[in-house]
Amino acid sequence: MFTGIIQATGEIVSLVPRGDALSMVLRAPGFFKDCKLGDSVANDGVCLSVESCTADEATFCLMHQTVENTAFKAAAPGKLVNLELPCRADSFMGGHFVMGHVDCVTEVIQVVPRETGVEVDLKMPADLKRYIIRRGSISLNGISLTVAEKFEDSIRVCIIPETLARTNLRNWEAGTVVNVEVDMLGKYIENYLKERDLA
Repeated sequence: MFTGIIQATGEIVSLVPRGDALSMVLRAPGFFKDCKLGDSVANDGVCLSVESCTADEATFCLMHQTVENTAFKAAAPGKLVNLELPCRADSFMGGHFVMGHVDCVTEVIQVVPRETGVEVDLKMPADLKRYIIRRGSISLNGISLTVAEKFEDSIRVCIIPETLARTNLRNWEAGTVVNVEVDMLGKYIENYLKERDLA
């Protein structure tokens, strides 16, 4: 489990086909120094397992389902990826509960600069709208963000300079494809209510 507070960005060094999967090597100086084989790391909000690593680089296997259902379908060497290590039982909870299980990918509609930071509008699928509330939490490329506005088929998030500086959000523009994970609490509540009605 993660919190959506990005700890570093890594650069994709290589993407090598492995049957119907991809082997990805990421470089992030010093970030992987405490990682070991099998550890989980959130990559743009996607929970992946470390296959091998040094202090500065790690290798991950992206199964075909991961490639097809996330923004990694359009990944390429040189792209920046948001990174976060799993939270511990005593971790400071600065964001919200992020599982690393992407619900969908979506596109940026526009990025509007403000005097401080930027506003970003993104398309949002109809089947996820019920899990999104104004002033609620959402994970975009693994970043825990607050939904500033909810429209008929889109949402708006407001980004502070600190987030722009520390994440790959600074490279977003109209058409950029990002990973979306809605707040899991809404999904659990919905599932509970459905199960109770069936009992």
